[in-house]
Amino acid sequence: MTDSNRWLLPDGIEEVLPPLAWRMEILRRNLLDLYRSWGYELVIPPFIEYLESLLTGMGSDLDLQTFKVTDQLTGRMMGIRADMTPQVARIDAHSLNREGAVRLCYGGSILHTRAPNQLSSRCPLQMGAELYGCAGLAADIEIINLMLESLKITGATKIHLDLGHVGIYRSLVAQAGLSTAQETELFSKLQRKSNAEVHAFVAEHVENKSIADILAGLTDLNGDISVLTQAANQFKDAPPQAVAALKTLTSLAQSIQESHPEVALYFDLAELRGYQYHTGIAFTAYLPGIGQAVAKGGRYDDIGEVFGRARPATGFSTDLKLLLGRVKQESLENFAIMAPNSNDPALQQTIKKLRASGEVVICQLKAEDLQEHQTSHQRRLVNKKGQWQVETL
Repeated sequence: MTDSNRWLLPDGIEEVLPPLAWRMEILRRNLLDLYRSWGYELVIPPFIEYLESLLTGMGSDLDLQTFKVTDQLTGRMMGIRADMTPQVARIDAHSLNREGAVRLCYGGSILHTRAPNQLSSRCPLQMGAELYGCAGLAADIEIINLMLESLKITGATKIHLDLGHVGIYRSLVAQAGLSTAQETELFSKLQRKSNAEVHAFVAEHVENKSIADILAGLTDLNGDISVLTQAANQFKDAPPQAVAALKTLTSLAQSIQESHPEVALYFDLAELRGYQYHTGIAFTAYLPGIGQAVAKGGRYDDIGEVFGRARPATGFSTDLKLLLGRVKQESLENFAIMAPNSNDPALQQTIKKLRASGEVVICQLKAEDLQEHQTSHQRRLVNKKGQWQVETL
């Protein structure tokens, strides 16, 4: 790096400038107000902490995404958070240590060693909500409804919601009696949607024909809600846990259809995103024009076990920078009121009242400000018959 390019930022790391920064902050506040109205309490986890707690229960993917540094005080390894979910789980299990349902929300920057894809930032601004202590389907429904309301705040009108249940695959694999290596191999083939490879694999390694047929058929079980009926017919000889998981998924889908009929639902029983840490329902939201998920979440029970309390848990998170593109493009400056630079008590009182009501008032510091204001702003304060009034240009 030379003197001429010291301003360069690392790939995937960006700063947020006006007017985007204000729009982002307003959206953050609106989302937190929404979560508060649903009874979710705000927590602010630290940006860095020891790896032992930071990576708890979240699988190897998060480990690879986490920047690691050495604590100069203790010599222990620390990590810069790549996901706030395990931090909030620690707070619930240890710091708060409450019984019953606990609702927590959060918003803050996270950092990734690599961007998940070419369209992603390495420093997202993560917002989310988590519900602990409730194992029933009602908790999953609440979390998904809250996520959908979060997206609607941004002006989203065509939400596509992908739904799945990792319990289906877990129970089938357990019944198939596969080794860890074989399970990993089958998982990889399913994620590639390689139908021929999946059929060949289960035919060779799964002795139970009924389970082999169901596993082989997972790659075809994707589409609209009719997929669930198709799956129910194919799961007649499935383990009870798989049947129960499918019924849970069906009940969830029916509930979302009733509360959000405008949301397009999609199902893929071979999609196992978050398989390493999800234990039940998993979901992902997409919006037109954005080539990646805008929000995701699911159930991840017992994540707090390492902190001494195994708690049911479900939640979602989203990247505020992604959602920002859905907010109406407005600049606060365009709606500001220009005021003359004067110590007139009446003027100062008027300015104070306007700012208290939520208006943006900019004081004219030099003559050029007024000229600039007349071309780029809409309103100004003028004195008419001894009264300061807002005048539209």
